[in-house]
Amino acid sequence: MLRIYDISMTIEESMQVWNDMAPKKPKISNVTNHDQGKPHESRLDMDVHCGTHVDAPLHMLAGGETIETIGLDRLVGPARVLDLTQLRDAITREDLEPFRIQRGERILFKTSSSYSETFLNDFVYLREDGARYLAELGVAVVGTDALGIERAQDEFPTHRALMRAGAVIVEGLRLREVEPGNYYLVVAPLKLTGIDAAPARALLIGD
Repeated sequence: MLRIYDISMTIEESMQVWNDMAPKKPKISNVTNHDQGKPHESRLDMDVHCGTHVDAPLHMLAGGETIETIGLDRLVGPARVLDLTQLRDAITREDLEPFRIQRGERILFKTSSSYSETFLNDFVYLREDGARYLAELGVAVVGTDALGIERAQDEFPTHRALMRAGAVIVEGLRLREVEPGNYYLVVAPLKLTGIDAAPARALLIGD
């Protein structure tokens, strides 16, 4: 029997955000309610890079494509979860080579971030050499369970190497309950236009 894994973060005011910055936390407010004799309605104010989200090239490349240019066919299809929970700093080319990644694969990194509900300043990230390796292979999607795919690198070479190669970056996945292996991935970013990212609901379907 197939199982559906919801690998998205829950949007709530107390959720982890980048660097624990208060302005990045979502705000949910009640607009009208039944005590007023009206329907209950709420308003959400959030950063488009909050929680589980898809980055568009515009995020890191001047004049880059915006979020609506990323077709759903790139975000839906077979995917593989890699177990990288043993790493403590960076994901390098040497770490990735044993997985024999193939052109066009959708690759998701399961790291220590899947086991933390708070932001980790020292989260495991994809180092530039690892990103260039995936770019050379022509991967379709690179997803990570951290809120960012890189840190402590000048000029954001990880993002830029992947984006220039046409790889879609998905950040903020929740993979704690997911075993490494092959799945069917569904990532559905909000249908926004003209901007650099979109929050998304992400699912894995497997045994």
